[in-house]
Amino acid sequence: MIVSNRDIKILFATSSIRLFAYGFLSVVLALYLAAVGLTGQEIGLVFTLTLLGDAIVSLWITTRADRFGRRGMLILGAGLMVLAGITFALTSNIVLLVVASIIGVLSPSGKEIGPFLSIEQAALSQLLPDERRTQIFAWYNVAASFAGALGALTGGAIAHVLQSQGLAVIDSYRVLVLAYAACGLILVLLFLGLSSSTEPTRVTLPTASSFFGLHKSKRVVLKLSMLFGLDAFGGGFIVQSMIAYWFYLKFGVSVDVLGEIFFGVNLIAGISALVAARIAKRIGLINTMVFTHIPSNILLCLVPVMPTLPLAAGMLLLRFTISQMDVPTRQSYTMAVVSEDERSAASGMTTIARSLGASVSPALTGIFLASPALLSFPFFLAGGIKIAYDLLVYSGFRKLKPPEELEEV
Repeated sequence: MIVSNRDIKILFATSSIRLFAYGFLSVVLALYLAAVGLTGQEIGLVFTLTLLGDAIVSLWITTRADRFGRRGMLILGAGLMVLAGITFALTSNIVLLVVASIIGVLSPSGKEIGPFLSIEQAALSQLLPDERRTQIFAWYNVAASFAGALGALTGGAIAHVLQSQGLAVIDSYRVLVLAYAACGLILVLLFLGLSSSTEPTRVTLPTASSFFGLHKSKRVVLKLSMLFGLDAFGGGFIVQSMIAYWFYLKFGVSVDVLGEIFFGVNLIAGISALVAARIAKRIGLINTMVFTHIPSNILLCLVPVMPTLPLAAGMLLLRFTISQMDVPTRQSYTMAVVSEDERSAASGMTTIARSLGASVSPALTGIFLASPALLSFPFFLAGGIKIAYDLLVYSGFRKLKPPEELEEV
């Protein structure tokens, strides 16, 4: 296999640009929707429908990518990102916002959403040997986390500067929404430059036993998808936009300070991904996923009991020193245990399961945040559900080893 360094650079660039856009939008998105007149419950509903619509659109795109072309499907996803940004910037009509949420690609969490991650990582797996996959996935996540951190910092700072120059609050947020659409357009241009090396060399045509592009690995992927969906359901209670809104409600934090907090959060999360790759070499992918995730969720439950802003922000930062170590290991593990021509579909199915799992929770968080007595409840729910997920993953998959770990036995 000839590794195309140019393709790898493009995939790293598209991931970084996309996460930069997600980062700056997530800091202001809930505030923007509040500024255009939506209530907390309506904001939660829009976020829920955003994630639900993403799951449907991504399912259609990712399960066809290996057969019809990964590059074309990535371009389609970037076009939907442009559509969502333009629509949100031009209207405050909740019906149109809901439609754009369902059809388009937006990230209320500041994290990956849409078909991009699944297809990009399938393409990277195509370009890399097994023994380098986890390490490159770690760097891929580092680049994305740093970009998301910079986006969060930039978004908060730009909104603050524009407001200090006399621009109306809502208009300062709208500038960032339009910038999000512009980032989607840049992605379209970059995806056009990908080569045929990113496509699978062998494609199994659908049969009666095929399931959304899966064949041999169907049972494993479905089991992983259910578990990843449970994890995302817990995480959906504390998406970045809602955490930002929680800090605003509890401590009256300004948008520029929110940007600084989430810059630190994403920066630390990115560094932890590199550590995860080294740990995984020693103890394995599944062990790394579980043994770092459980303590991080205990720390998550401690965030809302902190009495001051510095302590709450500090606990959140401490949590993110280990909370994202399961991300590159989880992604690498999924790519390792399926066939080459199932990778986009497998990653798509597990990612979509996460989107579906996370789609319900923000609406519930909106209800909790509307009640002072329940303001901290989302953190406790998220932490408890995620710990249950960790225990189920360990019991179900500790014996199923990826190829690189089998070679070491």
